[in-house]
Amino acid sequence: MFSCNYKKLRLSFNEFHDLVKKDMPNHGEFCLIELKDGSYTGGEWWPNSSNAKSKTVQGKFIRGTGDSIGAEEVAKWHSLDRYDLSASLESDEFNWINLGVEGEGIYSVQFKDFKSFKDGDFPKKERYCLLIMTDGGLGAGRWSPLRNGGGTFIYAPALAQHSQDKVWAWTELSPDECSLMEEEREREKAHEEELNKNPSTDPELFKYGTDIGVYYDKALEKLREKYYWASLAQMKKRPVWQIVPLHGKYVFGLVNDAFFGEKTITEWTDGKTADEFIDFLCKDAEETVQRSNPEEKFKFGLDVEVYLEKAFESVKKDYRWITREMMDKHYRYKIKKIDGDWEYVKAFGKDKKYYLFDQPSAEKFIENVEYDYQNAALQENSVVKEYQPPFGAVDLCGWGLERYVFSKLQSGDYKVYVQAGDRVTGGGREFFITPYCFEAKTYGEFLDRYLEIVPGGSFGLHKQDLLPNKELKEFLGY
Repeated sequence: MFSCNYKKLRLSFNEFHDLVKKDMPNHGEFCLIELKDGSYTGGEWWPNSSNAKSKTVQGKFIRGTGDSIGAEEVAKWHSLDRYDLSASLESDEFNWINLGVEGEGIYSVQFKDFKSFKDGDFPKKERYCLLIMTDGGLGAGRWSPLRNGGGTFIYAPALAQHSQDKVWAWTELSPDECSLMEEEREREKAHEEELNKNPSTDPELFKYGTDIGVYYDKALEKLREKYYWASLAQMKKRPVWQIVPLHGKYVFGLVNDAFFGEKTITEWTDGKTADEFIDFLCKDAEETVQRSNPEEKFKFGLDVEVYLEKAFESVKKDYRWITREMMDKHYRYKIKKIDGDWEYVKAFGKDKKYYLFDQPSAEKFIENVEYDYQNAALQENSVVKEYQPPFGAVDLCGWGLERYVFSKLQSGDYKVYVQAGDRVTGGGREFFITPYCFEAKTYGEFLDRYLEIVPGGSFGLHKQDLLPNKELKEFLGY
């Protein structure tokens, strides 16, 4: 690594250009920028195509995604791309490096107070910094800490960044709106922490004390007057409330994890007394408790095989090739106790971990298992032949039809895949064409039944589009 002492180093920038006089950088050139208010930042120059005809320079210096400086704010710029400091940094005798010729009448700016990550020094969050890279080049970027420690310097859209291991030394440039907002947020955070060291307690709001469990117990007691099966576990399927300090006082709040381990608190403001909060807990949990009636939820008992067999027999009527062994490769289910309540749980593929599969009734559980079995059955039936009917421009409520593919399966059955999208998003769905459709005696009657599954109004192709297609007719066996 370089021998130069970065703590004593000064960089003198002596080749500034005046943007006001239409002396512009090359397109894409990364620059040190002096703004008209005397502050300094950096950015990559992106001119507007209208510059040749305009009396003023049009364009912007890009610093990151949604982060740029307009030309109208800039007084001068100095290239950072055109220099390699390696030769100077390899000597411990240098502590002053001129970028350009220094002299009388030449506009110069000096930067010092360089720091290094190896000393454990880090920039302030969101501060734009001047960088000396490990290859001797110059750069700039906005410091963004990473959750697991360290950070990167963002300098262009799509989070283009200089990783800290590529930076030999850095020094902070002028505060800007982003960094000032972050510093204000840090001050507010410190003030909030100070306020919350000794929070006050509203006697009406917390007349039962500051143990949230007491309030849940009282709400549960009221719920059981109407729903004998109610439990704390059922109530806590909803967002769980806590008693936490906020702005110097205790409140009922929802605590949510935010970025970098910080938390946000949503305060309960629907009432002013403890009993009103207990009533709120009851109302908030009532729908979830209703859905947990064990007489409805486990109508056929606690043996999950009873439910799975019902789902399997229902699906097998159309998906005639399926076996339970096929299904177990994709999904597994159990009924087990979680926090004292019986629940449906589900595992995927070879995953040994089971996840809560919350269903309000036996019928709803069976219905969802049927859907899983149908998807798994199609995955287990390989495609042997495909046909894509021709179609022109088809608008689906702002999306365009992209693919419409019929597939013949190894079992002799058929499915269809439909895909649509716009410039930024899209999606696709797969449909099994049930044997009932093929019981039709004519191709026209088949289409009538088929379009009940894949309606033209929703998926693009109508009967009048498909009926004249002789190739599709033959592909489907008519």
